Amino acid sequence: MNDRAHPSLVSVDPDDIGHNNSSNPTFESILGARLSRRALLKGTAGLASSVMLGSALAACGGDGDENNDLELNFTAVAKSLSDTLTVPAGYTATALFRLGDPINAATPDYVNNGSESGASFASRAGDHHDGMHFFGMTAAGAYDRNASDRGLLVMNHENITQVFLHANGPTQVNNVRTVADEVIKEMNCHGVAVIEVNRAGTTYTYSKTSAYNRRITTSTEMTLTGPAAGSAFMKTKFSTDGAKTRGTVNNCANGYTPWGTYLTCEENWAGYFRRAAADNAARTTAEVTAFNRYGVPQGAGGSYNWASVVTTDPNDTTFSRWNASKLGASTDGTDDFRNVSNTFGWVVEIDPFNATSTPRKRTALGRMGHEGAWPAPAVAGRPLVYYMGDDSRGEYIYKFVSTANWDAADATGGLAAGDKYLNAGKMYVAKFAADGSGSWVELSFGVNGITSASTVYPFANAADVLVNIRLAADVVGATKMDRPEWAAVDPRNGNIYVTLTNNSVRGSTTQPLDAANPRYYADNKGATVQRGNNNGHIVRMAPSAGDHASLAFTWDVYLFGAQAHADAAANEADHQANVNLSGLTDSNDFSSPDGCWFSQATPGLLWLQTDDGAYTDVTNCMLLAALPGTVGDGATVSVVNKAAPQGAAGAPVDVTISTRVGKRMEAGTLKRFLVGPKGCELTGVAETPDGKAVFVQIQHPGEETTVAQLGAGTFQSTWPQGGSARPRSSTVVITRNDGGKVGLA
Repeated sequence: MNDRAHPSLVSVDPDDIGHNNSSNPTFESILGARLSRRALLKGTAGLASSVMLGSALAACGGDGDENNDLELNFTAVAKSLSDTLTVPAGYTATALFRLGDPINAATPDYVNNGSESGASFASRAGDHHDGMHFFGMTAAGAYDRNASDRGLLVMNHENITQVFLHANGPTQVNNVRTVADEVIKEMNCHGVAVIEVNRAGTTYTYSKTSAYNRRITTSTEMTLTGPAAGSAFMKTKFSTDGAKTRGTVNNCANGYTPWGTYLTCEENWAGYFRRAAADNAARTTAEVTAFNRYGVPQGAGGSYNWASVVTTDPNDTTFSRWNASKLGASTDGTDDFRNVSNTFGWVVEIDPFNATSTPRKRTALGRMGHEGAWPAPAVAGRPLVYYMGDDSRGEYIYKFVSTANWDAADATGGLAAGDKYLNAGKMYVAKFAADGSGSWVELSFGVNGITSASTVYPFANAADVLVNIRLAADVVGATKMDRPEWAAVDPRNGNIYVTLTNNSVRGSTTQPLDAANPRYYADNKGATVQRGNNNGHIVRMAPSAGDHASLAFTWDVYLFGAQAHADAAANEADHQANVNLSGLTDSNDFSSPDGCWFSQATPGLLWLQTDDGAYTDVTNCMLLAALPGTVGDGATVSVVNKAAPQGAAGAPVDVTISTRVGKRMEAGTLKRFLVGPKGCELTGVAETPDGKAVFVQIQHPGEETTVAQLGAGTFQSTWPQGGSARPRSSTVVITRNDGGKVGLA
């Protein structure tokens, strides 16, 4: 996290662009269905025939004792502000794949001084390593979900730290980029990498010469699929029939499929596009509404001003394609890139086992700030279900339910299986009721007020709903959440966990407190007082009768991020009673949960990662190991919030919220496993199927370094090389020295 990106918003992640200002009713004002929590919990039965990574769901007893046979076998790592990566004694963490590392024999090793060409990064590791997945493979090169000695590690490169990519930082004059090669480098540093990794003993290395190695960047051609493909919303000068687009960008979290393909998800794509200062006058009212809702306002120049590069060839659209202004005379957008932003914000499917395949954007899963797309276990004869967070303040939690029922014969189907299961289905959005029940509301054209007559937005057709899924969710009054990020499904009982990173505007008039987002408090960070839900929390849902396709669920708050001890902004009693609701201690306190991943090798083990700016005066970001229970294993709690600015005209008022909180943490159920170097975010987590290697991403170490400090050679971090080297985002592999499973006895 980097507070300097938003100087007026303390404790706001720079990944979090804008927030939801729609006038949805809070769920406190919505009558929740009076569903019996006890009946639903008893109905969370085990689902047979689960084939997702071979996991089988056990019946959920609801007593929170499922982890009695598991033990976290390490001594908790202490909080740290040092420029090191710390893991427990008995473990080894190795930087496996770093920014600039080559992926073929023709590309030289990275010099790390900003001198490499932009074109070379089409064959190098990109920047800001993020979500990833390990795909085991046989000696013959086929997908094998049980193989651990050899596999393909597929990962996202979400963003860049500009200052380190170029010799002297980026070159621009009056916001015009004057060195095209620098922009090519930045564009190639985004996207996805596929690398082959191999194990010898407890050591993993990546192969620089594997035929499977591949970079997918902002320039890679993509096929648009599903209901929005070929629609009027997708037509551009590059693709006059709306069937394809170029590239993927701001790939944050991820997902995977039971047929061995990778899902990469486009999060803050909106910030990359330019729109002229007077563009609204040339657009329809509906277009302006959509631009504003997704954060592509007129007058925006784009995050890195890529569209500003001037070329001499009028047919070269390498840079002009980032200009989403209406410039041409056509009525359909086929002579400019007025519709180009509609071709981003999707889930993209990649076949890692076919290096020549064309990635496919799956429009049936909706367009938003996709944090990821996480699967429920695949069950024969039942639809596939994917859970998705939309990472911005006050946005929503979604799920996709496929039309086709799962057939295990498709387990080796590749992208053709994706066409079958991911091109047709229904999208839903979550509503959380105050009584602990919840519902999934359908987002389809012609239902629940999603029509051309809607006063929120006049939907034209099914494609319009998917392109503008946020507006459809606004129409049905979905529950505004505190930045929904990663999701994970417990393979033992089917509970769904969603991390809610933080929210500086929670407790305001636009996002008042509610039971699913119940905290507003003041917190000190140095001389600055932070306000809102500064440390975030994790919500947990149990689908009715254990059926992920069900439209009903029960929920509680599994875990609240908090510091273990009060600071000057609140007295100890108030802090412990109303902020540290999960009973955190110095061995496990944390802030801003982001990545989360349930081990498939050891059901019951949950990994949690942080992307924090609120607690970084005390500790760098971290990875924690948890042994969670189940929905309903805790108690009902009244949270007393002091002086929340949600009264009339923003006046401060005291607000008491009743909510359900999971069982309080104990020393054996949550421990800090890793603390990263300075300025980093811990993100991206994957494992080998045998659980003996865990991969994590160290993203943007040293990101607060300025151009002036670059020139002086004084960086915030020099990890992982040390000495006087520029820092590099890196994939780290963690193994136990005795060769056992990571994290457990």
